[in-house]
Amino acid sequence: MKNWASALFPLSILLALAALTFWLRYATELPEERNDGKTRHDPDYIISDSTLRKIDQTGRLVYTLKAKEIRHYPDDDSTDMLQPDVIYLHATKPPVTMTAERGHVSKDGERVDLFGNVQIKRAASGKDEAMIAYAPELTVLPDDEKAFTKSPVLITQGKSWVKGVGLQVDSRLQTYVLESKAFAVLESKQAKKQKP
Repeated sequence: MKNWASALFPLSILLALAALTFWLRYATELPEERNDGKTRHDPDYIISDSTLRKIDQTGRLVYTLKAKEIRHYPDDDSTDMLQPDVIYLHATKPPVTMTAERGHVSKDGERVDLFGNVQIKRAASGKDEAMIAYAPELTVLPDDEKAFTKSPVLITQGKSWVKGVGLQVDSRLQTYVLESKAFAVLESKQAKKQKP
């Protein structure tokens, strides 16, 4: 009986070491890489020359979004655009167009970031000339009809211009607020009328 007990002790230590070895192997093993493409940032669809229109509850066209190319990425559910063009339409005010070289749409579609040669153009009305704002980047909140940037901005209207840093745009109210370092040269409408 004594020989049996003395043989059982080393055998139990050996089994414990074997179990610990298997546990360590699985605890330190790296997860297997997936080869299904879901971890890569590859587009799952590409659309060329697209147009998206948003209509409100009354059937009025609120805005149109056009793009030369749209690429959707399933890994983060984001969308990239080439040459995006957003046009806000108003019943009583001139349309406002926002264009850029590139754009990025957030996962939920509530934010559009525009990059590269961004232009905001309010069309001419009966009494006012067209107004164009230039910035290197702009963040657009399409459903709120608002946009903003912290970048330098140049706004021109006819021969008048204003420069500043940071811009808040409300397309619904058609207001443009420079945040800081504003400097302007404005052409007087009265001076235009008095010219011989």
